[in-house]
Amino acid sequence: MVDILLIQPPIADFYLTAKRTIPYGLASIAAAASRKGFSVEILDAMATARSRVISPPDGMGDLSPFYGRADRSPFALFHQFRHYGYSLEHIGRGVKASGAFLVGIASLFTAYSEMALTVARLVKSSLPDCIVVLGGHHPTTLPAAVMAEPAVDFVLRGEGETGLPLLARALKAGGRLADVPGIVFRRADGSLHVDGPALARHPDQLPVPAFGLIRRKFYQRAGRDSIVTTAGRGCPLACSYCATGRGSWMGFRKRSVSAVLREIRSASEKRQVGFIDFEDENLTMDRKWFLELMEGIREIFGQSLPELRAMNGLFPPSLSETVVKVMRISGFRTLNLSLGSADRGQLVRFNRPDVRKAFDRALEWARREGLSTVGYIIVGAPDQDPLVSVDDLLFLARRRVLAGVSVFYPAPGSTDYGRCRELGLLPASFDGMRATALPVDQRTSRTDSVTLLRLGRTLNFMKHLLSTEGALPRPAPMGKRVDPALERREIGTKLLAAFLMDGVIRGVEPDGTVYAHRVSGRLCRRFLSGLEAGPVLGG
Repeated sequence: MVDILLIQPPIADFYLTAKRTIPYGLASIAAAASRKGFSVEILDAMATARSRVISPPDGMGDLSPFYGRADRSPFALFHQFRHYGYSLEHIGRGVKASGAFLVGIASLFTAYSEMALTVARLVKSSLPDCIVVLGGHHPTTLPAAVMAEPAVDFVLRGEGETGLPLLARALKAGGRLADVPGIVFRRADGSLHVDGPALARHPDQLPVPAFGLIRRKFYQRAGRDSIVTTAGRGCPLACSYCATGRGSWMGFRKRSVSAVLREIRSASEKRQVGFIDFEDENLTMDRKWFLELMEGIREIFGQSLPELRAMNGLFPPSLSETVVKVMRISGFRTLNLSLGSADRGQLVRFNRPDVRKAFDRALEWARREGLSTVGYIIVGAPDQDPLVSVDDLLFLARRRVLAGVSVFYPAPGSTDYGRCRELGLLPASFDGMRATALPVDQRTSRTDSVTLLRLGRTLNFMKHLLSTEGALPRPAPMGKRVDPALERREIGTKLLAAFLMDGVIRGVEPDGTVYAHRVSGRLCRRFLSGLEAGPVLGG
């Protein structure tokens, strides 16, 4: 029996990146609540390798033409929609056994919000007398939509380390709910009391996350622990597609080096750590601060350095030759570089600076240090020209960098979300507000977006062949079948030869049947003609 149970719900989608589902936020909230004297447990429904095929929700039922057929090729995207994580029955049993008086449910992404509400209904049926509260980006930005669910008693907007302990105390001691930072509740007349998002104004003073409540063995890689941390909150940039940048309620608050190192030291005590991901898009903005952080990490781990990664992307102008060198000696093996676009007009729409020169400098420094690189572009945004996105891919083709293609999705609270709403471009349901749903069908059509994804896969396979074999296959026709016993790489080489000949992106079913993917011939022709203008370089 515990006072507070915090739940990370399952996820339903076409794919999952497990190393990015470590419940870091819940562990931070748990530590803050424990400091106030409450007993806390985390029910992490994602801490299992279990998954099962399910039907997509109604708002995503029209994706079959894009993903409906299985594909053994290197150009495959998604096929089966799956429920990742524990079953609802398992979660219900855990909720009932907890006996908690307060159950907090994480609802981070709008696309997954229906699952969070499903869990809320399950909690109420399993533990009828408990109080159910939802927090995370989705309830923070769209609290009224969440409070429309009767099973939800409260929403906590903003940072839960501030609000949840005070809510628990108010419920236990009979305090005024309106005094709880970030609180949303129903008034007697049915209207909503909506407080502004709560802020941890002094994040250095927060306790170290309760890492002991995380099922860390599940998140191990090669028998060594994975850690996720945030070195700051918010971002100093103001990109149009982001909901947490400058000007948002979150602002930008950088933590001290000592606070970040204290957290990493606590998480690694008596553990073998193999991987640390910094969930920051501004990790290297302050170079002096960053170099101090890297020095501290080397002191903690000595000769057993874990791999370091900044998977949300690094801002190229914030890097320097010294910074990249220090990253390599501190454990970085890959630089994830945020490009956005190489087109000035699109960068204006994204409200992003032109970082092409800084991007190229970072690639050269990474090459000297033996670091691999990935350059990320965004496609499918409102009013974005798909032919320009092809040119972005060609920009990456002529550099020693892999292509990361991110399909735009409207993030509530962002400038572009407002634009999509004004233009009538928002998906019909929250389920459709994810990249895999190809959510915006406008100047870049859904067929264009999926074509750009497949062209990105095609380009990366070309780069792989150039890096490993030094050459691409010659253009050659493709038959209706291939030997199903062939390895994926051999299949890909045959399909690439056919693509270079006729511009058709194909897939291969498990029995060897070859078929054409639904793609835009116009974009494929633009890509092929662009390849003739300059050599493709390996990744």
